[in-house]
Amino acid sequence: QVQLVESGGGLVQAGGSLRLSCGASGRTFGRYAMGWFRQAPGKEREMVAGISSGRSTYYGDSVKGRFTISRDNAKNTMYLQMNSLKPEDTAVYYCAARSVVNIATSPSGYDYWGQGTQVTVSS
Repeated sequence: QVQLVESGGGLVQAGGSLRLSCGASGRTFGRYAMGWFRQAPGKEREMVAGISSGRSTYYGDSVKGRFTISRDNAKNTMYLQMNSLKPEDTAVYYCAARSVVNIATSPSGYDYWGQGTQVTVSS
């Protein structure tokens, strides 16, 4: 069983930056592929970025060049650095883990979820 806790959300002006963190319990964090998803009101949950156990990465088209995903296995923590934020980035951001090494882009591919953290970007 893995427990995930997100932090770092908040209110920021367009063009600003935020860094989200996802802390995980368990001794096998390094073996899990991880992902950041977001869900805006009335929209489906979508993958923002993913990172494999081998640190291969994936980014959604809307965030490429602006967001960076990383992980520190020694700290059981994953990060999402978000730069050049836009109002359309406003959503609840969730971290997720799956008990295999490779990234999946569908939410259904993930076994564990955090509670979410709100990111609001004002224009």
